[in-house]
Amino acid sequence: MLRQASRLLLSRSVTVASSKSATSRAFSTELPSTIDSTFVESWKKVAPNMDPPQTPSSYMKPRPSTASSIPTKLTVNFVLPYASELSGKEVDMVIIPATTGQMGVLPGHVPTIAELKPGIMSVHEGTDTKKYFVSSGFAFLHANSVADIIAVEAVPLENIDASQVQKGLAEFTQKLASATTDLEKAEAQIGVEVHSAMNAALSG
Repeated sequence: MLRQASRLLLSRSVTVASSKSATSRAFSTELPSTIDSTFVESWKKVAPNMDPPQTPSSYMKPRPSTASSIPTKLTVNFVLPYASELSGKEVDMVIIPATTGQMGVLPGHVPTIAELKPGIMSVHEGTDTKKYFVSSGFAFLHANSVADIIAVEAVPLENIDASQVQKGLAEFTQKLASATTDLEKAEAQIGVEVHSAMNAALSG
């Protein structure tokens, strides 16, 4: 008796489900696509008068061509916010203080962008070597053996007073020890790092 009742209920539920599925709405993908003709006509009137959007590449100069052979010289542009130290200077090698370590750049170096840390940047031309102390910045090494070096601050190493560096290092070390806020600690830490790098550059 129970088996017959369960079979009867099951058959009724199947019949109801099938009838609901037959009358249910179709998926959106099954519906025919409709186009708003009014919108299309309005767009056709406006679109010819609109300039296409500009991308950053539209304002860039053409990429310089890569020489088929490696040049004998490296062209260096060394720029500061307030001056241009080197412009189109042809040298043999540049050593920059990258955050990953000292990086030697020769003609034919692979294209690279390197962040600079406080340290010595040396420019080698024949037997002459010019050294600068840079605080921070970036170096852009291009495939055509051109190096664009941008520093926030830079000073020829021979213009740095060793006694002033020692004095500044002592002052910032004391400020770091007595700092009470995160801002004071950060400012003092930067001062210690910069003066320590200058002291190492002068003593090395």
